[in-house]
Order: sequence, then C-alpha cells, then structure tokens
Amino acid sequence: MPEPTRSPIRDKPLRLPGQSLQEERADLLADKLEPWLILALFFLMLAAWEWLRFFFPTRLSPWFYTIVAVCVAALAAWRVWRLRPRLRALRQGIDGEKAVGQFLERLREDGYQVFHDLIGDNFNVDHVLIGPAGAFTIETKTWSKPQRGDARIIYDGNDLKVSGLEPERDPIVQAKAQAQWLRTLLRESTGRPINVQPVVVFPGWYVDAAVGAQREVWVMEPKGLPAFLKNEPARLPAEAVKLAAYHLARHVRSVERERAAAQGLAKQ
Repeated sequence: MPEPTRSPIRDKPLRLPGQSLQEERADLLADKLEPWLILALFFLMLAAWEWLRFFFPTRLSPWFYTIVAVCVAALAAWRVWRLRPRLRALRQGIDGEKAVGQFLERLREDGYQVFHDLIGDNFNVDHVLIGPAGAFTIETKTWSKPQRGDARIIYDGNDLKVSGLEPERDPIVQAKAQAQWLRTLLRESTGRPINVQPVVVFPGWYVDAAVGAQREVWVMEPKGLPAFLKNEPARLPAEAVKLAAYHLARHVRSVERERAAAQGLAKQ
C-alpha cells in the first residue's frame, strides 16, 4: 500500500478573472441542463425498448437485465476508482500552476511580460517570463509531499532527487527542451538571439541545491525567483522585451486559431 501523501499547496490560489461566471455556467449546466438531458435519454431508450417489444413480442426476463445493470454499475465504479488519483493529481496541478502564475504576475511591476500555458508540439510550457534579465521558461511541478520523513528536493546541477528518490520523468531534461524550443522560436520570429533560462519550480517544497548547481537550469521554490532575477545582469532593453513579447503573443494567437480550426473540422 503506497504511503499517504499531502498536497504542497497550503492555500488555494486567488480567483481568476471571470471565474464567478465560469462557476455559474458550470453549475447551470450541471444543475439545470444535465439532469434533463439524462432524463430525456433514459425515456428515449425506454420508448425505443417498448417499440422493440411491440414489434417483436418476447417474454420478460428481468434476470438478464439485472445482471447487465450490475456489470455496468461495477464497471462504472471501477472506472471512477481508477480515475480518482488522476483527477486528484490534475486538481493539484491546476492549483499549483494558478498559484505560481499569480505569483509571477507580480513581476510585471519589474518590467517583465508574463505568458501562461504556451502550447508547443505535443507539449506545453507552463509559464514564460520576458524582461530585463532575459527570457525564462518556467515548469511547475506540484508534486505531493510525504506525510512524514524527509520532504526536500536535492539538486546537484545534473540530477534531482525528491525525498531521496529519482522522479520517473526528469524535469531537468524537460526544462532544457522547453528553453531550446522558446530560444528557437524567438530567434526565428524576432531575428535576434535571445538567451532563454530554463527554470523548474516546486511549490511548497524545500529545495537544497549544491553550490554552483543553479547554472544551466534553475531549480527552486517559486518564492525564490525574484531574488534570482534581481541578481541577474540586465540583458534586454525595454524595446527588445516588447519585441519578443509581441512576437510571442502573435505565436500564441496563431496556435489558438489553428486549434480552433482543427476542432471545427473534427466536429464536421
């Protein structure tokens, strides 16, 4: 039996723009629309069954349908049970990205442009910062913490261990690939080489980094990021920041248009 874990996020993220309307819409669909759709589907199926019996009279056999109902209910319960860990992880990940995103929004006061959830080829970049110190890709890892024992992340510049164990997927490799993708994108769109620093943040974790480890990839708790940025030399003037942000925003809108068009074709 796996050891019990807990979320590293203590407080829920602040609310987002339009969240009340989103919640109202979701509640409206769940409370006012879905029950009627399910009821209508049930009676349509019942009517279809009665018409089938009308044209093809058969002797009633409740045992067969009882067995089918029990099997379907058992399958549904099994699927719900299987999905619970994934749903919990998704909810925890969403909370983590929202919390980090709201924290990064404060950096706009220091001249940084902030982007969230950039879609790439079969991957996404959780957050991107572009400002005086350069460009940064930020990967958020909202991993559960053990209830007891050593709850720290150890980083030596190459390898990373979580509570003494190596993660199944190496976030360092992932962060490097994201930074390279953004570096190429900005160079092709702006015509200028822009340094991109990969960053991995672990909300709620204590990160123990060896001396000199934070060179190629920064690994930290999100609250430590402003101090790192302040210690970096100014690399991009305001005009370059605006240019890079402009082209990145164009890329985001282009990707969204392509996805919307693809979804429209899929529905046809």
